[in-house]
Parts: sequence; C-alpha cells; structure tokens
Amino acid sequence: MCGRYTLETDLDALQLRFNFTAEGISRPPQYNIAPTQGVLAVVSPDGETHGEMLRWGLIPSWAKNPSVGHRMINARAETVAEKPGFRRALLKQRCLILADGFYEWRREGKNRVPFRFILKDGEPFAFAGLWELWKSPSGEWIKSCAIVTTSANGLVAPIHNRMPVILPQEAESLWLDHSVTDPGVPTSLFAPYPSRLMNVYQVSTMVNSPKHNDPTCIEPAPESIGLF
Repeated sequence: MCGRYTLETDLDALQLRFNFTAEGISRPPQYNIAPTQGVLAVVSPDGETHGEMLRWGLIPSWAKNPSVGHRMINARAETVAEKPGFRRALLKQRCLILADGFYEWRREGKNRVPFRFILKDGEPFAFAGLWELWKSPSGEWIKSCAIVTTSANGLVAPIHNRMPVILPQEAESLWLDHSVTDPGVPTSLFAPYPSRLMNVYQVSTMVNSPKHNDPTCIEPAPESIGLF
C-alpha cells in the first residue's frame, strides 16, 4: 500500500512541470502526508488541467458517511476496474496526485523502519489517482481521492510488496484524457515504475507519526549512509 508520502516541491515549479493552473491554492511544503489530509492533485474534467486540493481517502458518491474513505486510500491495480467504489472513477474521474517521494516501512522484529523512495533525478512525479465528489446529508460537498497501487519493483520489494503506480511523464496526459473510456487503456499503465530510475534511503522514525511534518522527516538516518 501507499500510506504516506511527500510533496516539498514549490507550487510554481509544479505548475510548470505538470502544466496546470492553481488558482486559489496556497500550500506549504508537505514532508509527511497522511490519509484524510488535503493533497494536491491535477484534474481535467472539462479538458483544461487545473489543480485541486482533495481529501486523501476516496468517498464513493453512494457512501452514507465519509468514514468509508479511511479504508479507501489505495485502489489495487489488479481489481480497480471491478470494485464498486473505484470503477466509475477509473472511467471518468482520473487525476494526477503529485509527489516527490513516498515512504514504506520494513519490519525488523517489533520495529518498523521507514524508508523514502524518490526518483534518481530528484524531480517530482505523479501517482495514478482517482477522485470522487460526495455530498453529505447536511449538504457539504467533499472531493476525495485514492492512489492506485501495484506490485513492487525490485527496489521496493525488499521493503514492501506493494508500491504506488508512478506514471511515466509521457503517459500523464493519457491518464487524464476522459475521452478514453475503455478501462483497458488506463489499466495498461499500471506496471511498476522501473527500479533503475529510483533511489531509496532510510529516514528517521519521526515519520511514523503524522504529527511530524518538517524537513527532518526526509533527512537520511545516520545508519542509512551507504546502505543502498
């Protein structure tokens, strides 16, 4: 699964890289993004790409209350086209969830040791995301999202058996193209991202708590030097 990630990249740089507008969005760097928090995504419901802050944890339109979103932070690539909570979004409401790193934990006895995965070039990237719009009984509208996950590549596998789907840059526009309604087209993009284009390093156990959100979360742990 993907349960925590980072987005420290400046908003102006993100708009240039992903070609979107971010009117009305003001966000600080996020070093330890956790479920239920607001996350920056790129959507294109009308053919124009723009930024949205979405709640992480997808709430299907038919849900009775928003708590279901706590269990829907990820959508498995193998079943996303079949699951009632995701299949409509896969066809009509795909988005780019922007990141520049993600965390996974390795079990070592009773301890969970955190690692941060990044691209070798240090650039931001996009997770394959799905979004939904839900209306509460009181009339409040909530836009929420989930990250698609797939089997781990060779770099991630020693730490965890799953990883988020990182879209190749050349596939981002296809993922956002809602004129594509054949589910076989977007699902063809779910291959694990190539290990050779990624790096990993151990970080402090500070990231184990979502209360911590500062640059020390992404600093290499002293014991990680030379580990990978």
